[in-house]
Amino acid sequence: MIIGYSFWGFLGPGITDTPDGGRGHRRPLIDTLIADGHRVVFLQADRDRLEAGDGLGGRYTFTSGLPDIDVLFLEWRWPIPGRNTTPCGTPLHTCDLHRQTELLDVYTIVRNTPTVIWDKDRQLPRGSVWRHRPGVVVCEPALDPTPGAHRLLFPLDDDALDRADPAALAVRPRPIPLVYVGNQYGRDEEFDQFFAPAAARLPHVIAGKWADTSRWPGLTFTGRVPFPKVRELYGDALATVLLLPERYAVAGQMTQRLFEAVLAGCMPVAPATIRHVDRFVPAQLIVSDAADTVRVIQWLRSIRGNRQHEDLIAECVRRLELFRLSGQLQALRRVFTDVSTATTAQAGTR
Repeated sequence: MIIGYSFWGFLGPGITDTPDGGRGHRRPLIDTLIADGHRVVFLQADRDRLEAGDGLGGRYTFTSGLPDIDVLFLEWRWPIPGRNTTPCGTPLHTCDLHRQTELLDVYTIVRNTPTVIWDKDRQLPRGSVWRHRPGVVVCEPALDPTPGAHRLLFPLDDDALDRADPAALAVRPRPIPLVYVGNQYGRDEEFDQFFAPAAARLPHVIAGKWADTSRWPGLTFTGRVPFPKVRELYGDALATVLLLPERYAVAGQMTQRLFEAVLAGCMPVAPATIRHVDRFVPAQLIVSDAADTVRVIQWLRSIRGNRQHEDLIAECVRRLELFRLSGQLQALRRVFTDVSTATTAQAGTR
């Protein structure tokens, strides 16, 4: 098939001052779709070239037009006041939402093109017309997606998973007991409950965009870091805490931070409030409060580098099988079949 793919982000490292969790999994997914026999045409701007000055996008096809495609695949964009809701050409404007609207109008409504919406940020309202329109399938990267939606988890490259070496990761020096990599968005309550009191007692690093840190005056916030630096931070850290916005936690939606940490040997401490948390991490790493976080990190310090530490890393790696790219490709194939069948059936009733 010819897949028209719409995403607002990067295929490579991109730029530092922007949120884009898809950088860790988007390109492996695209390359696998191409290897699976599909042609992929990107329908948003080539931000790798335009903003990062990276020629990576030259390996792929980008267009601002409306070419013939067989399936429209959208990484869902939503209104962000002051950014993509402003008129084109105004300062700080991004045209991702305008372009998405154009794609839906032309392909989904006028041309009746099968459409897949991947609601990666859980921003598509439950009552959205797109959830009920024939020929449209909504996917979510959650173990318990919204009723009617399909499960499509963030994919982890098979080769990266197969190369994981728990023995080598266990003996690596880890001078930072606690690290957090990620942005503030919707995480204040979880940060207060599971991270901040622990960080006040332990050497730590907090990297990401935290616009208001006044309530945590003693903690070490470094601001955003370049994407390649993320793996370095995890590689130097003994543990992290998986802080999820409530809308993710209640649906069992885990971000790519889990496998970024585990593949670097940084142990993912996880709040018990995350639905299906035991499918993401071993029981030894599930915590109920910050005191629990401190207890777990002290225990990790006591086993660092020994066989018990190696076995724990291996158990974390085994849980990443849930995200294996080849498995997500199978799920996506089923989605493509379902949406194409539904579109054909809709056309036959006209």
